[in-house]
Amino acid sequence: MIKVFNTINFKKSMHYNPFSYIHSEKDILKLVTALIANTKGDGKAGDEFWTKAETLLYTALIGYIHYEAPENEQNFATLLEMLNSMDVREDDEDYQNPVDLMFEALKKKNPNHFAVRQFIKFKMAAGKTLKSILVSCGARLAPFDIQEVRDITMYDELELDKLGDRKTALFLIMSDTDATFNFLISMVYTQLFNLLCEKADDVYNGRLPVHVRCLIDECANIGQIPNLEKLIATIRSREISACLVLQAKSQLKAIYKDNSDTIIGNCDAQIFLGGSEPTTLKDLNQSLGKETIDTFNTGESRGREQSHSLNYQKLGHDLLSVDELAVLDGSKCILQLRGVRPFLSDKYDLTKHPNYYLTSDADKKNAFDIEKFLHHRLKLKADDQYTVVKPDEVE
Repeated sequence: MIKVFNTINFKKSMHYNPFSYIHSEKDILKLVTALIANTKGDGKAGDEFWTKAETLLYTALIGYIHYEAPENEQNFATLLEMLNSMDVREDDEDYQNPVDLMFEALKKKNPNHFAVRQFIKFKMAAGKTLKSILVSCGARLAPFDIQEVRDITMYDELELDKLGDRKTALFLIMSDTDATFNFLISMVYTQLFNLLCEKADDVYNGRLPVHVRCLIDECANIGQIPNLEKLIATIRSREISACLVLQAKSQLKAIYKDNSDTIIGNCDAQIFLGGSEPTTLKDLNQSLGKETIDTFNTGESRGREQSHSLNYQKLGHDLLSVDELAVLDGSKCILQLRGVRPFLSDKYDLTKHPNYYLTSDADKKNAFDIEKFLHHRLKLKADDQYTVVKPDEVE
């Protein structure tokens, strides 16, 4: 099974709808947390009030969509339509826009509804403040106003919750120069980890039947995965592993701050392929430790009587100094495994792999045509059963 989500060219991508993985109130909160964490831009510390106010509104609207809207309308397009219809009149505090009327009707039907409770908290703000919050929401969700993004998030084909049930290759493709849509990749990872952990616990007694290995290349460019420092410490027991690929450790610290050390500490294996970033080299130099060297000093004095002296010392010397690590041979790498001393190794020559001949590097004919894969027509067999529906018969 092959799945592809491409944020560079949406025409070469399957559809991904984060709303498809909402099953409870806590899933709504997780989705909102992931959305806020990866679309905050360069917000300052003083923005906390606006962030909390936005969180209340997103939670209320997504809660309404999940519990009240038909399945085909449970997506970001509906969320944007609701936001766009929430006009506020500063000179008329009693004015009710269409969304206010929807929640008013829902309140009469179910006063204790999850979405209603969140919306009431949001409406505590004054008219001018509400308008500012709505402007902030519009700016945050601006990428979803693009028609291609609306289309790609209209429904779901990735089936993230089934990755641990069967062998599946999921490719997440993002731009390495433009981070506009990278938050979508981060949301995929956030939901993926949460869904698989819950399924492992609830369905498979703590361990998935098929091991899920996440090769997260360009980890620093996908945005922040909420609670990654906790997830990476717990997913291993569920048959899930994550390989974080970075240009330098400083990239991880820039995103996860103090939690970066916790994330690195929960990685049982670390491979250094070469680099010149000072922080990475210094950390590696310290973790490699020292080696013992023997020194001999001899002395001879000549005078009326000739004498000789011999001094023997044991000294500690860095196994590899920072400058030696900076000029490490390109064909070498350093592997650190938990419980084992680090060792220097040759990089594996991929052309020597027994299946190398199957790759596109060996033969361009082996290249995978994603557009052909996505636009293939279903071929029915003689014994297949199906239902024919005419467009004019659909209600």
